[in-house]
Amino acid sequence: MSARDTMLARIRQASSGGSVDTAAVIGARQCGPQPAPYADLTAQFVERAQRLASTVVHVGSRGEVPHAVARYLESQNLNRAVLCWPEFLDLDWIHARITVAARPPEPEDETGITGAFCAIAETGTLMLCSGRDTPAATSLLPETHVAVVACERIVATMESAWALLRQERGALPRAVNFISGPSRTADIEQTVTLGAHGPARVLIVLVG
Repeated sequence: MSARDTMLARIRQASSGGSVDTAAVIGARQCGPQPAPYADLTAQFVERAQRLASTVVHVGSRGEVPHAVARYLESQNLNRAVLCWPEFLDLDWIHARITVAARPPEPEDETGITGAFCAIAETGTLMLCSGRDTPAATSLLPETHVAVVACERIVATMESAWALLRQERGALPRAVNFISGPSRTADIEQTVTLGAHGPARVLIVLVG
């Protein structure tokens, strides 16, 4: 038999038992080497996120988010009219002197506020899942991305993030985006430039 015939024979043999349960195969897979457990997931996440040029602030409760965002907007001299995911419309933005709208981004929008499915301590990365009420464009098109993340949603590793997604959602969303600090490129003269393909600023508001 030729190499081609051998390969096709193996494929036929493997598939003769019926359809493959992909979820079961993934679930049974053994993880590769993992970092040692972190003593403090939040501290590890903050350290890694700041290395990636994200700004991180910590608030005690969800109700403190608008004033934390207001302080950041003022420090960056940014417009106080922002976009947000619908889940944040109930916050008291009026007393923080911020106007929010839950709609698709437009070219003049400077800031988009989103949540995150979880945050990854190992790399300082945010994991966002797209959906009707969690549009990816809010985090990708404005120059400034503000992500609100509960400390309890910080996991240790990328493998932990995928395991949590399979556990809570089952089926994957249409898109999963990983955000590790502001967009950057060094394509031109090997000089790092922020904001080349997405937000130039990332503020992470940790709650809890």
